[in-house]
Amino acid sequence: MSNIGIIIEEKAANIGNFLVGRLLPFREKRAVGPFVFIDHMGPIALKDYQNFDVPPHPHIGVSTLTYLLEGSIQHKDSLGSDIEIKPGAVNWMTAGKGVVHSERTPEYLRHSEKHLHGFQIWVGLPKNLEQTEPAFHHTEADEIPVWNEGDLQFKLIAGELFGRKSPVPVHSKLFFIEIKSKTPQKLSIGKDLFGEVAMYILEGNVNIEGNTFGGKQLLVAKNATLCEFETGENATLYLFGGEPLAEEHFIFWNFVNSDKEIIEQAKLNWQEQNHEAFPLVIGDDKDFVPLPKAVLNGKLSK
Repeated sequence: MSNIGIIIEEKAANIGNFLVGRLLPFREKRAVGPFVFIDHMGPIALKDYQNFDVPPHPHIGVSTLTYLLEGSIQHKDSLGSDIEIKPGAVNWMTAGKGVVHSERTPEYLRHSEKHLHGFQIWVGLPKNLEQTEPAFHHTEADEIPVWNEGDLQFKLIAGELFGRKSPVPVHSKLFFIEIKSKTPQKLSIGKDLFGEVAMYILEGNVNIEGNTFGGKQLLVAKNATLCEFETGENATLYLFGGEPLAEEHFIFWNFVNSDKEIIEQAKLNWQEQNHEAFPLVIGDDKDFVPLPKAVLNGKLSK
C-alpha cells in the first residue's frame, strides 16, 4: 500500500502584482503539521521597470517565514523592523494578536533588472500564543545549520531534525529542511521524522515506491515514519511538517485563529484602519492592502 496520501500540484495564485504557486492550503489538506500556508514565489525575472511590491497588510495568529533562493526583499513592519532579506536568510515574524508588514524590492534595485525566487510560509500558533505580543527575528544565512553526507547536502531552515536545531525561534515541534543530491541517493529517514510530513520537489525528480515525481509537486505522506525515497541526479527537495496543532484553526485572508470571533474582530479592525489593533508600518505608511470584499462576506476555511 502506498504511503503517499495526497499529491498536490502547484497552482497559480495572485498576490497583488505577482503570481505565485500556491501549495497550501489545499481543499483536501488544509495544513501539514503546523504549516497552514505555503507559496512558492518565482522564479521570475523582473525588468528595470518591474518591482515586487506588497503594500502594508495585517496578520494575526501565525508566524510568517520568508526564505529566498534568489533575489532580495525589503521587509518593514509595525514593530519598526526594516531589513533586507537575502538568499539563504530566514525572516521569522510572529504576528500574535496583530502585526502589519510590507514587502518590496529594495530601493537600490528598483531601477535595474533582477530575479526573485523563494518561499513564503505561515506556521499556525498554539492556542496559548495566538494573542501574544508580535515579534520579529532575522536569521542570517551563515547561522543556518548546513551539513553534507556524501553527495547529499542538508540545510535545516527551521525547527529540529536529525539531532540538529535551527536558531529560528519556532513555537511548536516542527521541521523545514532542504535536501540536495548531486547523484541518485536512497534515503530512509522515517525514523527521524515526527508528526505529519510533506515533500516539495523543486528540481529534478524523486522515486517513491516505483513512481517518479517531478518538480512543482507537493507529496503528503500518510505516515511520516515510513518515509523513504530515492532522489534523482541534481535534485532539490524540501521536507516540512511536524506535530499538528491541538486545536482546529481557521483561515480568513491573512488572519489565522482557532476562534472565529477573533478573526471577525480583526476583519473589522483592518477595515476601519484601527491603528491600535494594527499599527502603521514605520517608513511605509502611505498605502495599504484593503480588506477584500469577498473576505468581508465570505466563509471561513478550515
